[in-house]
Amino acid sequence: MGEPEVSLPPGAGPLLCAVPTGLWIDGVSVDAVDDSRFDVLNPATGEPLTSVADAGPKDVVRAVDAAERAADGWASTAPRERAAVLLRAFDSVIARADDFALLMTLEMGKALPDSRNEVVYGAEFLRWFAEEAVRINGRTTVAPAGTGEIVVVKQPVGICLAITPWNFPLAMGTRKIGPALAAGATMIVKPAEDTPLTMLLLAQVFTDAGLPPGVLSVLPTSRPAELADTALTDPRMRKVSFTGSTPVGKTLLRAAADQVLRTSMELGGNAPFLVFDDADLDAAVDGAVAAKLRNGGQACTAANRFLVQNSIREEFTAALARRFDTIRTGPGWDVQTELGPMVNAAQRDRVSTLVSRAVDDGAEVHSGGPGIAATASRNPGFYYPATVISGVAPSAPVSTDEVFGPVATIVGFDDEQEALDLANATPFGLASYFYSADLSRCMRVSAALQSGIVGVNRGIVSDPAAPFGGIKQSGIGSEGGSEGIEEYLDTKYIALPPIG
Repeated sequence: MGEPEVSLPPGAGPLLCAVPTGLWIDGVSVDAVDDSRFDVLNPATGEPLTSVADAGPKDVVRAVDAAERAADGWASTAPRERAAVLLRAFDSVIARADDFALLMTLEMGKALPDSRNEVVYGAEFLRWFAEEAVRINGRTTVAPAGTGEIVVVKQPVGICLAITPWNFPLAMGTRKIGPALAAGATMIVKPAEDTPLTMLLLAQVFTDAGLPPGVLSVLPTSRPAELADTALTDPRMRKVSFTGSTPVGKTLLRAAADQVLRTSMELGGNAPFLVFDDADLDAAVDGAVAAKLRNGGQACTAANRFLVQNSIREEFTAALARRFDTIRTGPGWDVQTELGPMVNAAQRDRVSTLVSRAVDDGAEVHSGGPGIAATASRNPGFYYPATVISGVAPSAPVSTDEVFGPVATIVGFDDEQEALDLANATPFGLASYFYSADLSRCMRVSAALQSGIVGVNRGIVSDPAAPFGGIKQSGIGSEGGSEGIEEYLDTKYIALPPIG
């Protein structure tokens, strides 16, 4: 097939490889059955980068057929051989780090340093789960009554559907693909409509690394609900893994229930960032910048609400605003850029509306805000400035909603219990952060915060070797760590007669 190339804007530098723009099925790039395509935009310019094949229901069936053909062979492949494929893919991603980083910057908008960090982080899931592939354990015990042997084995779950978001185009894929392949399962990935190119390049890397045809398919689409409905009603599908918003996750859970599919849901967040008056203020500001502006604030673990003890609130607010004032905004590929554009116009406008409404209701702007945002909106691309506001009611939408942008809202508190009450007053429970120098307080607050991840005196918490998952309406199950591979394994009990 004649595939269009990625259009590089001036100053972006070269891509050293051709990027597939078809559907990836059976180890090759193919056209959609109906030959349809859709454009992928550059958030820094608003212009198309290229077009990609647009998967429809018939393409889903093609991918499931391929996964079914490959399923038994991949499940019976020796764990060490599965691990070797993952390690070769890891080596290839690292060797092509510049291509992956630039590609993510072009299609998602993030600054190149963020993209380079994601390449390292995303690749590490491949290495981690290569190591986990050879450590899938069962057990054998004598039945307590002496009536036989209890043998417990782990087997791959079967054909999986992974639906990945746009904010981490590589890592959210490797975090699902790594454990699935290590477990011996086959997988179909539906990347986000905004960012399909990174996942298509990764699929090509896996094929070059020796992954058998059909084990991994990638289906970009502009019709995600239609694709998901077709996949989840196919009786051959056994699991769905989703990262994205809580409303969409609830819809998928309802659909999965009809087929009783295994589910992993990594959903929305509303992370509090608590600063107590005994904290190292400089360290807390550094952590706040990292927790808020990593990936332009477009992360489910991003700090959303900054809860600061009133005795230091003004000092912290001023220090954070000074730091935000120095943040350089521009195209992600520019070496001076620290904050790239939002992923699309809708996301920029949503953030702008949340902040403007808060300001209209009396919030004070300390950095960025609607005035600068209005100027930015008249330029090409989907930019929003790093913004600090205070005087926001805990019930304001900018506090209760997941902002998913470079906006820090500051709310004061008087004592530890008030801080915990404010932090936990949300239906979400993915990540929380706090800064304190008091060890006893650190233990108390860590136990009391209602979230699956707690960062203590640090603003970056993600680690491939650690379980990643939320509680309450932030999700079901864990990704990463030794727990991650269990999401792709079924447990089978074999009852044997007594030995001898």
